[in-house]
Amino acid sequence: MPATVLTSELREVIQEIKEYARECGLDFFETFFEALPFDELNEVAAYDGFPTRYPHWRFGMQYEHLSKQYAYGLGKIYELVINNNPCCAYLMQGNSMTAQKLVVAHVYAHGDFFRHNTWFSRTNRKMIDEMANHATRVRKYAEKHGVEEIERFIDACLSIENLIDPHALFVDRKERVERPHPDDENPASEVPRLRARSYMERYINPPDFLEGQKKKLRAEKERRKKFPEEPVKDLLLFLMEHAPLAKWQQDVLEMIREEAYYFVPQRMTKIMNEGWATYWHSRLMTERIMTDAEVVDYADVTSATLGQSPGQINPYKLGLELFRDIEERWNQGRFGKEYDECADLDARDAWNKNLGLGRDKIFEVRKVHSDVTFIDAFLTEEFCDRHKLFTYDFNPHTSRYEISGRDFADIKGRLLNQLTNCGQPLIVAQDANYKNRGELLLIHRHHGVDLKLADAKETLANLHHLWRRPVHLETEIKAKAVLLSYDGAKHSFTERDTVTV
Repeated sequence: MPATVLTSELREVIQEIKEYARECGLDFFETFFEALPFDELNEVAAYDGFPTRYPHWRFGMQYEHLSKQYAYGLGKIYELVINNNPCCAYLMQGNSMTAQKLVVAHVYAHGDFFRHNTWFSRTNRKMIDEMANHATRVRKYAEKHGVEEIERFIDACLSIENLIDPHALFVDRKERVERPHPDDENPASEVPRLRARSYMERYINPPDFLEGQKKKLRAEKERRKKFPEEPVKDLLLFLMEHAPLAKWQQDVLEMIREEAYYFVPQRMTKIMNEGWATYWHSRLMTERIMTDAEVVDYADVTSATLGQSPGQINPYKLGLELFRDIEERWNQGRFGKEYDECADLDARDAWNKNLGLGRDKIFEVRKVHSDVTFIDAFLTEEFCDRHKLFTYDFNPHTSRYEISGRDFADIKGRLLNQLTNCGQPLIVAQDANYKNRGELLLIHRHHGVDLKLADAKETLANLHHLWRRPVHLETEIKAKAVLLSYDGAKHSFTERDTVTV
C-alpha cells in the first residue's frame, strides 16, 4: 500500500500538537502519521492496524464488516495507532481539521501509554516487522501444503487464541516437563527409619510421624503420575509442546500465540488506555489547540466518542471520568485514612486540602495499573452515585433488560468479573492422560458467566484437530456441573455430581 503524503497544513498541526503534548509531560516514541481514504483505512483496520498480516479469510470478513458499517453510516474510523517503535498511526482523509487535531492528540496520548505502562513493557516493539515475517512464512506453508490445509489449521488455532495466561510474560517459566514414563516409580515408597533399639523404637520412629510421611510419599507419587502436574493456563504453549503436531504446525501455532500475547496488554488496559487518551485530547483541544470556530465540530465528535450504547461499557467514558476523578481527589486530598474515616457528610463534601497532587497521581496510575486494579482501587461509591451507575438483569416476564439495583458492591463486583482474565473464560489444561487413554481434559473455572454451548462444541472440535484424540471440557451450565466431550465423530453431554477444583 503506497504511503500517503500529508498536506502541509496537517504536518504543521501535527508538529504543533506534538510540542504541546511534550510540554504537558507526555513522552512517546517517534510517531509517523499517514492519511488514508476510507477503503484503505478499513483494510488496515481489518488487519488490526498492521499494513500486512498472514493470509486468512477472517481478515476479509472484518474488512467487509467495516466497509458496510461505513457505507450505511453505522460506524466510522477516526484513528488507528500501533504499539511499535517507531509508532505508526493512521488518519482518515476527508475528516474535518478539527477531527484530525483531536485524533493526533489522542494518538500521542496512546503513544505515551504504550511506552510507560508496565503491562506493555515486555511487548515486541518491532511487531510490524514480525507480522510481515509471519505473513511470509504462512504463505510459504500454503504453497507447500495447500491453502485449505493451512486455513483449516489456523481456524483451529484462532478458536483457542484467547486460552493463554495474561500474566505469563512477567513470570519466569519452568523448564519443559516431559510426559512421565508409566514405569517411573519414584519417589521411593518406603519411609527411611532411624536405627533404634526395640524399647526406643516408638520414641525414635513415632508411628504417627511415619504414617504422615507415608501419606506424603503416596501423594507425591500420585502427583508425579499426573500430567501436567499442575493445571496449565497457557493452553497454546501446552499444545505446542505436547500435541502431535508437524513442524510447520508448531511454527504456525507459535505465530498465533506470539500475536495473541502482543495484543494481551491492550485487552488488559482498554479502559485505562482509552480513558488516558481521551483525557489528554480533551485537555489539549480545549486548552491549547481548538479555535472558537471549531467548538461545535469538536463537541459533535466528542459526543459520538463518549456516547453510551445499551448493554456495553464505554471504555472512553469510564476511563476519562475515573482519571478526572482521581486528579480531583488527589488535588483536594480526598483520600487516606483521615478522609475514609470521616463520617460527617457535610465535612466530606467541603473537603479540600489543596494538595495539588492530582497530575502526579494520574501519571503514576497510568504507569502501574491494569483495568482490574484500576477499577478495584479507584472506583468509589461516591463516583458511582455521582455518575448514576447501576446494574441490570434480563426480566423474563417482560422480555427486557431492566435496572436491578444500585448497590455499590454489586456494581463493582460485576464490573471486575467482566474484566477478569481480559474478559475471556478461564480454561486450564487439567489432565493430558484423562482416563489413562491420552485424552485431554480441560476445566472451565467458572466466574458467574456460562459458556455458550454451541461455541464450546465448535471449540472442542477444533481442539480435537490439534490433539488428535478425544477432548473433554468440564464447566457449569445453569449452576450444574457438566462434561462436554468430542471424540472426533460426535459430541456428548454428561452431568456430573461435583466440579473439579
